[in-house]
Amino acid sequence: MTKKRLVLSFPATLVDQPIVYHLVKDYDLMVNILRGAVTPKQPGKLVVEIYGKKKCVEDGINYLSGLGVELQPLAQDIKWHEEKCVSCTACVPICPTKARIVNRETMEVSHDKERCIACELCISVCPYGALEIQF
Repeated sequence: MTKKRLVLSFPATLVDQPIVYHLVKDYDLMVNILRGAVTPKQPGKLVVEIYGKKKCVEDGINYLSGLGVELQPLAQDIKWHEEKCVSCTACVPICPTKARIVNRETMEVSHDKERCIACELCISVCPYGALEIQF
């Protein structure tokens, strides 16, 4: 299985089209929408994870390109500076994907990079500067 994290930028003319449906139905892909900003008659953006067989992912990406969807790899990530973290847990409840985890036995915070969608909410609540966005 191949997994790609992509930022999809849609022209206003495509916002009302069932594009994600076609990725799932016609290309046998699993699509996880991480973030979205879609408004009728305006350009839209989706941050997605696409999973599937390598050929299906490639075909799906070609389908999107052919429609005029601009594709960019998700090039940002959250960097966790463990040495600065005091496990205050301020970042844990704010994380929408539960990428910030607290071990209830040790009360230590950890970071699950696979779950992180780089929404940046944890950065603003960390009083110790233990988190930063990386591009």
